[in-house]
Amino acid sequence: MATKYEERPIPKISLSNFDQRIDEITQQLCAAAEDVGFFAIVDHGIPQADVDTMFATSQAFFQLPEPAKCSVPWSPQNVGYEYKSQVRPSTGAADQKESYQLQFGENMADKWISDENLPGFKDTSLQFMHQLQAVSNQLMVCLARGLGFPDEYFVQAHDVRRPNSQSTLRLLHYFETPKDGETYHRAGAHVDWGFLTLLFQREGQSGLEICPGREVVTEWASGEAWTKVAFEPGSIICNIGDLLMSWSDDRFKSTFHRVKAPEEPGDNWGERYSIAFFNQPCKDALIQGPKKKYPMVTGEQFTANAMGTYYKALQTKLKEQQNQAVKV
Repeated sequence: MATKYEERPIPKISLSNFDQRIDEITQQLCAAAEDVGFFAIVDHGIPQADVDTMFATSQAFFQLPEPAKCSVPWSPQNVGYEYKSQVRPSTGAADQKESYQLQFGENMADKWISDENLPGFKDTSLQFMHQLQAVSNQLMVCLARGLGFPDEYFVQAHDVRRPNSQSTLRLLHYFETPKDGETYHRAGAHVDWGFLTLLFQREGQSGLEICPGREVVTEWASGEAWTKVAFEPGSIICNIGDLLMSWSDDRFKSTFHRVKAPEEPGDNWGERYSIAFFNQPCKDALIQGPKKKYPMVTGEQFTANAMGTYYKALQTKLKEQQNQAVKV
């Protein structure tokens, strides 16, 4: 069945003169979080040269020999390198990508690629991560205000100076798609389970699509109509995650998104690089919305619950595929 598309405006929010415009930015940000769950931020203060450096650093990592990349294997602490290992409940198939996940704290003890393999990687990555956290903190102040919390409420819960910080930078490399045979979505439809995601794309490497429509955080199913999210120079694409949707008592929407498989001649059949920063609260942060719609949990408990929901949905999908195979 052909994909159904719908044109939807992606709100664009400028962070210029933040302190003077904080009320205006808060209103725009909360409206976008309620209506779409996706928005672009501009005038965020991160120089394009720094973004380009991080993309070059990411590409250098993925071009390393396989033994070097595998020297920092993925671990259940959500750090390290993985290759075609993420299977989505929406597709029952592995994403056509490799990725390397980085954190600030204790989980990275033995997961940094060595300077022997890639000189300067750790310092470059941490500098960029701190830049992203500074932008995230501005957004968190606005989101806290919108929900009636103190300004520093979410910032304190995501303090990356603490060893039990869980915020994650994910370097992503999607593989070139063959133009013959069966093709798969590079990343199947999913929602992020964290607080807030900041995403960088590269010009000419399209594929990101969104599908708004979830009303409560416990829903898994997505809608039918998708909207393409085009690359825009200087912008960071942001989306609400399940944790913030729960923390806002379902006021802010965590939106389904995917990186679609190329189908048309104008699609990007070549490689795709992207960089995602997932704001995730410290393990002992207490999470409950102002209306207390959901029971209070810690950051660590929410992550465990989200993983449980993911694997339950995945098992359901795999069982459906097995039953269909038997019928055939």
